[in-house]
Amino acid sequence: MRLSTAAALLASTAVQAFSDSSPFVLLSTAQISDISKTEQLQTSGQVLDSAKKILSSCSTSRYVVVSQPNLHASDLRDRTGCLAPNLCRARDNKKIQGQFSVAEVIGQLATEDISNYIKSACEEKGKDVRVEEHQLSPLPGGASSSKRSAVMGDNDHELGQIVETVEASDDYTIIYLSSPHEGKPYESEFIEPVHMELKHRRSAPITIGRRADKADNRPLFEKYQFFTPGIFMGLLGAFVLLSILYVGISALSSLSVSYGAFDKEMGPAAQKKQM
Repeated sequence: MRLSTAAALLASTAVQAFSDSSPFVLLSTAQISDISKTEQLQTSGQVLDSAKKILSSCSTSRYVVVSQPNLHASDLRDRTGCLAPNLCRARDNKKIQGQFSVAEVIGQLATEDISNYIKSACEEKGKDVRVEEHQLSPLPGGASSSKRSAVMGDNDHELGQIVETVEASDDYTIIYLSSPHEGKPYESEFIEPVHMELKHRRSAPITIGRRADKADNRPLFEKYQFFTPGIFMGLLGAFVLLSILYVGISALSSLSVSYGAFDKEMGPAAQKKQM
């Protein structure tokens, strides 16, 4: 039984992908039970629960988990058609009897969680199964659309080789998933630092280089000179002047005149009368 959710993901005319979401596709040669949640926007926990419900029966002998880091739903198809031909070809294989897919999965969905659950579920049922994990090259997030499309094309070619070997088996299940921030970040191909030259009249060009890798962690008083000779001499001179001013003010304040000096009877005229 084929579910319409896979067709909604791989055969829609236009897909608007969230920046923090990624698609999930499950293809199996065995029929799968109906899934209650068929919305094309789900959390990683909801998708994982649905996948576990499908995989709990351990209905195939071979499981292939393919991880495509930094994948969005818009990378699989646009208005021109399918951008992942080998994935679409694997979906259209006549052996495929069950499909489940979600266009927008919010959150991280690790391949280890899927693989470990398959192993434990099949071990409980006493079935010997083969579980494979494949990780494709991460799609460059900061690159141009042409660069991203080129990497996606190479990865789809690698996926085609994987699918070709899997389809040789009698029964199998293919799980194609991604996490928005999975894999190594994109690194620029420019090795040499970029230098900018600023020309100002007759002055020589100024080259702006790369900032020093290591910060200066010296103490503050070692990096900067706070007490220069000029400042020290100025402070010393100010101290001498303040000392002289203090002595002068102290001398003036020590002078005292008795009130009797201003009495008329005690003045010079009074002394002559007494004589």
